[in-house]
Amino acid sequence: MKLNILYFAWVRERVGHSRETVETDAATVADLVVELLQRDEGCAAAFADMSAICVAVDQELGELTTHLKDSCEVAFFPPMTGG
Repeated sequence: MKLNILYFAWVRERVGHSRETVETDAATVADLVVELLQRDEGCAAAFADMSAICVAVDQELGELTTHLKDSCEVAFFPPMTGG
């Protein structure tokens, strides 16, 4: 399946780009993260500590157990703070 992945803030800086479309067999966000960790040093650094990253699937906050479907959008970003 194809996924549209968005990266924000320091996650984007470590990965090296803000968006991409990937072909994957990942069933969940956790499966996708395992694939991303294995790509290169930048991805390994970005996803080394998943407690420091939030995820949204199709613009709704998700978790590592969130299931993925073809053509969905997955966004990775640092925790949000308010003021």
